[in-house]
Amino acid sequence: MFFNKKIEKKEYDKSKVKPVIKASICNGEQVAGFKDLTTGTFEEVMLIKNDSDLNHFKDMYSITGVIEKIY
Repeated sequence: MFFNKKIEKKEYDKSKVKPVIKASICNGEQVAGFKDLTTGTFEEVMLIKNDSDLNHFKDMYSITGVIEKIY
């Protein structure tokens, strides 16, 4: 859990990458990361096990709104 833990803010280049959730069709595992807009490669940042993990990822990178899911 992340209670009473300060979130380290990080930045990403919005002109080069976009935040996405990569989800497995087989086992439902979800990983948050960034998709390169030029090459389409995915850079893994963290495993998403629940809504708290997703909110932590969004807070860490100051992401608002819905994050696209890719399979």
